[in-house]
Amino acid sequence: MGTRKDQLHLGAFIYYSGHHHYGWRHPESGADKIFNYKFYRELAKTAERGKFDMMFLADLLYVMGADQAASGMLDPLTLLSALSTETEKLGLTATVSTTYNEPYNVARKFASLDHISEGRVGWNIVTSQLDVEAYNYGKPEHPEHGLRYKMAREFVEVATLLWDSWEDDSLIVNREDGQFADAKKIKEVEYKGEWYSTKGTLNVPRSPQGYPVLIQAGSSGPGQDFAASFGEVIFTAQQSLEAAKAFYESVNSKLADYGRERGSLKIMPGLSPIIGATEEEAQSKYKELQELIPPAAVVGMLSGMLRFDLSEYPLDGQLPEIPDPVEASNGMKSRVQLIMDMARKDKLSILELGRRLLGARGHMQFVGTYEQLADLMQLWFEEYGCDGFNIMPPVLPGNLDEFVDHVVPILQARGLFRTEYTGSTLREHLGLERPDIRHFQNRRVAEVGAGK
Repeated sequence: MGTRKDQLHLGAFIYYSGHHHYGWRHPESGADKIFNYKFYRELAKTAERGKFDMMFLADLLYVMGADQAASGMLDPLTLLSALSTETEKLGLTATVSTTYNEPYNVARKFASLDHISEGRVGWNIVTSQLDVEAYNYGKPEHPEHGLRYKMAREFVEVATLLWDSWEDDSLIVNREDGQFADAKKIKEVEYKGEWYSTKGTLNVPRSPQGYPVLIQAGSSGPGQDFAASFGEVIFTAQQSLEAAKAFYESVNSKLADYGRERGSLKIMPGLSPIIGATEEEAQSKYKELQELIPPAAVVGMLSGMLRFDLSEYPLDGQLPEIPDPVEASNGMKSRVQLIMDMARKDKLSILELGRRLLGARGHMQFVGTYEQLADLMQLWFEEYGCDGFNIMPPVLPGNLDEFVDHVVPILQARGLFRTEYTGSTLREHLGLERPDIRHFQNRRVAEVGAGK
């Protein structure tokens, strides 16, 4: 194996009562508690006990199929604000869409939460996926894929300018002289772009981390370029070490175009583990979960993602020829490509393909023992397929406890993962620099010079 001297990073990805789409039906799931704050409080405490870098909350701006699947979500920033008072070291990261928000509001909320948590916040920047989200915001349709990323670039640029509108030492609070802040160190942002504009100053001073860790979750071409430009962590879906290494090299090779060094972006693929003390135990758990998936759900899910009606095709047959499924997708191009590659490479039937996807939402699903999982994680890390993993427990809360109790100690014993937190902020956990006040202004100059 390789000779990496750093340690891997771990995120606890919390999604409903688990990432298995029908894991909510499992008798040990917390499906009846997903709108209960105490449920998330215990998950956060478990992740912190396991010394995870961060807890990550997704966000979907719609409800669909609530009659058969876990649906609806608490607002992640509101929830993380409460969880920040129950944790001390754990990073707190949340998804917020650039397509259905305004830069000033997002910049203010994340700066506030970074102050409240004393520097433990990260923003997962997404552009959303579906027309149904557009309808909730009074829009006739979801913007086109490439356009969304152009808008997102501008959105993040505005947010970072707002975070930089207060210098670090701008607050004085001199009661005797009657001076609260140094006006020379508070700048007005005047920005007018194609989609967003702002004129004024953020009403929250610069936060402990400068600004939150910027996370990106797209793996398409535009997504990779966006991550190389702005991202500090990228969440991705990879099914093989070969593909992971290619993706790792592709993203890292783009960093120099934006004046960045290798290592300034952490790559963390999703990993959904179904584990046990023996292979037989793990396989039994896997079979139990897969049998919870109704065949009709497979057809509906694949038809929607591929934009092709599969209802007339046999479940035990392979996918038919579908004209340009990736181009037809406006929401998740990289995920649709992954589906097509998986179906062809492994010669999966429609039922097998759908159940595999619903088992881990397109991310890597591992079935095996605790030691075998640690072996896989070590191999991917040391062979530069990743910098760590976003752990996606199929059923919550039990599978997160199981990972913390049985896999984390193995990783620690091998020297691959921390035994104690050595820092207090999320940037310190991830080994990321705190940006100075001109960080993004300088990067924009680099982008212009590189012809971006």
